[in-house]
Amino acid sequence: MMILLGDFSTFLFISKVNSILEMGENMKHRLLIPLLLFVIVSIPNLIVDAEDSNHEARLKMYKDYELASGVPWYEIAAIDQYERNTYKFKEGSDKLKYDTISIFITNERWSGPENPYYYDNDSYTINLFGGIGKDGNGDGVADINNEEDVMYTMVEYIRSFDTFKEALNSYYQQDQAVKIIEEIAQLFKHFDTIVLDKRCLPVSKRYSYSFQDNYGTARSWGGARSHEGIDIFANYSTPVLATAYGVVEIMGWNDYGGYRIGIRDIYNTYQYYAHLQGYEGDLKEGDIVEPGQVIGYVGSTGYGKEGTSGKFPPHLHFGLYKYDGRCEWAFNPYPHLRRWEKEEQ
Repeated sequence: MMILLGDFSTFLFISKVNSILEMGENMKHRLLIPLLLFVIVSIPNLIVDAEDSNHEARLKMYKDYELASGVPWYEIAAIDQYERNTYKFKEGSDKLKYDTISIFITNERWSGPENPYYYDNDSYTINLFGGIGKDGNGDGVADINNEEDVMYTMVEYIRSFDTFKEALNSYYQQDQAVKIIEEIAQLFKHFDTIVLDKRCLPVSKRYSYSFQDNYGTARSWGGARSHEGIDIFANYSTPVLATAYGVVEIMGWNDYGGYRIGIRDIYNTYQYYAHLQGYEGDLKEGDIVEPGQVIGYVGSTGYGKEGTSGKFPPHLHFGLYKYDGRCEWAFNPYPHLRRWEKEEQ
């Protein structure tokens, strides 16, 4: 798409560039990026058409900021996606509504922990009190309610560290959050898109299988506990399929689940596949999988030391867990399995 600027806009832009070029190197660096973002992000001709999906608008924004800052788009996108997954669990996040992004920065972090002005939007005093808020659209105001300022602030925060992981560790200070964001970035980079919504059943409909809603029923082996999943009964060696695009977080033996696989998708959802007879090929932790990919085979392993099998009929235990930014909790896979089953008809 061509960038068409009116005569006054062109004059204003050229004047700003000439003024900046006359400044010192440090000042040039600080001001050229916001100006470039102004051209890339704010010019009306570059706004995504109304009929375009929010996915397209988001991806365009990420890539515009990559062009202006040098931070890879999939790293920016991964932070925004993680925030999208967790913002509703954060106190005060409901007060901030942006058109495109979901990044939530607390007022304390934005303005500075000792800043007497809780809703400060002055870059000088924000910086003076150790806040991170910045003016991203060049209007002279560091506005926490403006998504361009928020996105620019986050991108500049990332740029202030030597590595992406260092930035995440400093900002989130939670190993689980850092790991999940890195995995989301890995998925976005690998598939070169943020549209990774396809889902499928964990067993192929070409094979015989059955399942009922037995989520939450009592289990006694290893102590009284609740059944955190759905049992899908099928014959030995029935292929087990990845239900989503994801990263293999864990593989190996678990005394309860036997040979199992844990996979995380871009929505902070952890898919747990247990009682497997074995794994597919050379699948390993850290690998990327996609919906319908064979990852293992139905078995009856578990309830004992490694190699224990046959204590119950062959079936796949399938569980779903959500990480909300503070803790991980199980939820019932049954309605999702039924929906995926229906979608495959």
